Amino acid sequence: MKIKNSFLFLLLALVVISCDKKSVFDEYKSVDTSWHKDTIVSFKLPQLDKAKKYNLFVNIRNNNDYPYNNLFLIVSMEQPNKKVIVDTLEYQMANPDGTLMGEGFSDIKLSKLLYKENVSFDLKGDYTVKIQHANRQTGKIVGVENLKGVTDVGFRIELK
Repeated sequence: MKIKNSFLFLLLALVVISCDKKSVFDEYKSVDTSWHKDTIVSFKLPQLDKAKKYNLFVNIRNNNDYPYNNLFLIVSMEQPNKKVIVDTLEYQMANPDGTLMGEGFSDIKLSKLLYKENVSFDLKGDYTVKIQHANRQTGKIVGVENLKGVTDVGFRIELK
């Protein structure tokens, strides 16, 4: 019976992996149970084909402890020539009734957030993406020290 279950699990895993043909890079980093405002999550990107176009995503895993409707991020991409492109982004994370958006059957949700579309990586060398949260409470100037409910931050690259 164990062999049959193992075979079924392996078959299911292969089906899931093979359905993701667009993925070029998909990596996550844990931020434990809360994301400190000074914690910068960094991803070194693989060498990419400069003749192809890509879509870039920030992936967030969060749970029901996430207290806000929106998520504010500062995302920077350092190019091989040391030029840094910085974007401040806002994403809706919850429905009007307070339930979390994203994929998942339990209280943990995965939100695949579009960062950039139709991107070319023309320069040869290392690209690095850095992500940090920039959430603030309404009417407050100082940022949220520890953003509860975020467990993992990821970055994904897909072929266009």
